Amino acid sequence: MGLTSGLVVQELGWDNDTDDDLRIAIEDCIDADMVDGDYGNVVDAVLLWWRSEDGDLVDGLVDAKTDLVGGGAIWLLTPKVGRPNSVAATDIAEAAPIAGLAQTTTAAVSKDWQATRLVTPKTPA
Repeated sequence: MGLTSGLVVQELGWDNDTDDDLRIAIEDCIDADMVDGDYGNVVDAVLLWWRSEDGDLVDGLVDAKTDLVGGGAIWLLTPKVGRPNSVAATDIAEAAPIAGLAQTTTAAVSKDWQATRLVTPKTPA
């Protein structure tokens, strides 16, 4: 996921179905605890756990951008296809540009979760 020591990562959407092993691996990578939505400062990356039942994805992505520093990424974690509350790839592809984001990559990150990297598109100088 490209996360390195010293980065401030904000975690949103945590619930009892999230993958604790993945969370621990990320915190080991950044050598710190992830911060929550009440952090009150800029963050280098956002880890957004999202399920189909969580509501409007565009709203969730816009909210996730609130504390994100320029050039930072949102890692949208969704249940894999076939798992309960999975999110269709087309839903992500449609929501990202409406939220002002571009989808760059999607990868399986655990047994039940996949991660989609979303970034603010570069504007021509």
